[in-house]
Amino acid sequence: MTIEEIKQLIFKDEHRQLEMKKTTGELKDGMHTACAFLNTDGGWLIIGIAPTSLKILGQEVTDNTQREIAKYLTGIEPAVNVNAEYIDVPDHPGNKVIAMYFEAFVWGHQPYTYNSRPYYRVESTTKLMTRDMFEERIRAGKPKYFAWERQKADRVNISDLNEERVRGAIRLGVERGRMMASAMTEPLEKVLDKLQLLTDGVPNNAAAALFSTNIFDYTQFRLRMARFRGTDKNSFIDNQRAEGNFFDLLDAGMAFFFKHLSLSGKIVGFVREEHLEVPAEALREALINALCHRQYEKFNLTIGIAIYDDRIEIESPGILPPQLTTETIKQPHISYPYNPIIAEVLFKTTFLENWGSGAGRIMDACKAQNVEVPTWTTQGGFIIVTFKRPAKEVVTQVWGQKDTSTTQVRYKHDTSTVQVQTLIKSMSEDYMTTKEMIEACGLKSRMRFVEYYINPALSGGVIERKYPDQPNHPRQQYRLTEKAIEWKKSK
Repeated sequence: MTIEEIKQLIFKDEHRQLEMKKTTGELKDGMHTACAFLNTDGGWLIIGIAPTSLKILGQEVTDNTQREIAKYLTGIEPAVNVNAEYIDVPDHPGNKVIAMYFEAFVWGHQPYTYNSRPYYRVESTTKLMTRDMFEERIRAGKPKYFAWERQKADRVNISDLNEERVRGAIRLGVERGRMMASAMTEPLEKVLDKLQLLTDGVPNNAAAALFSTNIFDYTQFRLRMARFRGTDKNSFIDNQRAEGNFFDLLDAGMAFFFKHLSLSGKIVGFVREEHLEVPAEALREALINALCHRQYEKFNLTIGIAIYDDRIEIESPGILPPQLTTETIKQPHISYPYNPIIAEVLFKTTFLENWGSGAGRIMDACKAQNVEVPTWTTQGGFIIVTFKRPAKEVVTQVWGQKDTSTTQVRYKHDTSTVQVQTLIKSMSEDYMTTKEMIEACGLKSRMRFVEYYINPALSGGVIERKYPDQPNHPRQQYRLTEKAIEWKKSK
């Protein structure tokens, strides 16, 4: 490095990747910044510059100076190999500027400390790293020891996992070519082990989050849902709570969207196409991302869905990876999954596409329907995805009335939709299992059936559960309500 390069480097004053000190008498404070550079985006520590006037003064450099620098560098752990450069100062013969460059932090490596304390950089300021930030980096550096999803699940045995859910997810993975066909017939324990859902032979937290029916010890396996009146939280029209594993919460969240968002339909050729005011594909992707990437170790926090008159918010406990911002997440990027085991299982079973494509898929779905793309923000330890609701004239449809228009808007996924009508026509007045209902409708996918048939039909009050207070009852069955029976007879 030359003195001209030093002048160019300090031209814009101190910033996120530059710190200047007047002499080596400030080395201790300089090492705090060096540690911060190593934990953030890297940077230059330049000694021999007057920080206020930016005059290049340099200082006398002796063998003792070099030994002092080496001594201070040993206070950084893990050890770093930094070469100090000594540049002559023409205006001050005999003096030298000392320049040291510290590499940027690599996610997944152990965080750095100076004298056992970690620091990081915020713009031109060096700050002591918070405990949460430090522990997060420790977990990322040694996931086999510290990652929440790899820890053994509390009081959850293999028998507590919903095997029907597991097998159904595997079937989807096999059909899409993401899993070997042999997975269909392998023993459950072997399949779980291959998916890294067992730790020392017992279900880990990732397995519990995805498939457990025993959520007694998991307050984070809950979903808050509210339809607020107006544009704030002063009063609400509907306020619900759901609890369960990933699939239970996904079903509950999508049913809530269908219940409270308007639905429009039009005839294209001989087929009726129906769309939520905000694409269901975008909402589903956003909810899947929230459930997949949330910080589950924050047991006292839950995912929330808030529907207002003008917008929809999905909030998830967590932070963006340091490589991404609320703006760059909208651009093509590499994936940095917070829970890689859960993300890999969801990818193999087709609930997630390629890692890193989620935001793009959400925006593409919105653009295809001419809906404004959402925004991403962070607030109070939550990542919030906000969709704007299109302004539409609301036209309600009387139940059972013949649909004579090409476009209608509804606040409920009611019996006039094709899916719910098909379900009513296919059911008898006796109780039926989910499997029997799927077969009666001539369908195969249980996941889509629950999302697009059962949940909207329950919300519309046209079917009822045999065990209404126990939605996940192992012998749960459904039958038509009087309302649906009368409609069916009228047809």
